[in-house]
Amino acid sequence: MASKILPRVGRCLSKAPQAPLRVQWRSLSSTPRVASEALQVHRDSPQNNPSIPFTFNAINQKLIAEILKRYPPQYKKAAVMPLLDLGQRQLGFTSISVMNEVARVLEMPPMRVYEVATFYTMYNRDPVGRFHVQACTTTPCQLGGCGSDKIMEAIESHLGVGPGHTTEDAMFTFSEVECLGACVNAPMVQINDDYYEDLTPETMVTLLKALQASAEATGAAGGTAGLTGESEAGMGSSKGADGAQGERDVTAQTPRGYSGKHGVKLPSPGPQTGRRTCENMAGLTALTEEPWGNEKLRTDGQL
Repeated sequence: MASKILPRVGRCLSKAPQAPLRVQWRSLSSTPRVASEALQVHRDSPQNNPSIPFTFNAINQKLIAEILKRYPPQYKKAAVMPLLDLGQRQLGFTSISVMNEVARVLEMPPMRVYEVATFYTMYNRDPVGRFHVQACTTTPCQLGGCGSDKIMEAIESHLGVGPGHTTEDAMFTFSEVECLGACVNAPMVQINDDYYEDLTPETMVTLLKALQASAEATGAAGGTAGLTGESEAGMGSSKGADGAQGERDVTAQTPRGYSGKHGVKLPSPGPQTGRRTCENMAGLTALTEEPWGNEKLRTDGQL
């Protein structure tokens, strides 16, 4: 019995002591969760649910026919983005009914349209005001001019709403966005399709007052449908091909509310400091004279 135990004990004692196992771990860090009112999924509401009918009006159906000519018939689903944009301009926002109609026109699964509409922030899946004020707060706008913080404060103070909200009269929707690509003329905002640049708090408030006065002068109500067609309130149309509005030419449509009608003077889109584009305010600092080249000979004798 001892002969069986001793060899086993010897083998155990002869083994070198092993180092204790080291538990592997790594630290994890996370940023605070920022709550957002925007959902990536659809929730039915009284103004946005599949039971609300939507069809493209006659004008937009002509535009759709022109758009689809750009794509081979088997790839017409590639036109999903321009058709969603047309629907948004007609109705005022990209509702679930607009998405379903686009899916029907392009003969594609509705889910594929939902995936596009929820990915790109250019599609407003909830109703927005007549004027969608999108203020850029990326680094160049934070540092350029007076800084985007002061522009944000001016907008919030004048409209009485914060980013992500719409005024009670549904005239303005205020949003904070990332870079809009006009960094050289910072700070800037985008209102509907137009850029307003080189802003100060004073010019920003002047612009908002002018837009409000223009809408009131043209009889346009806040929250009226999109930027295309015409409704009784003065802008937009949710009627389809059978509506009377579809008979008129594209160029005869009601212009946007800030077109300057009825004597209302509006600031022109672009820089608000007198610049035409993004030239140096102090004048040219380079190329002040014709450069020398093979096509021009020097006349000072220093050849």
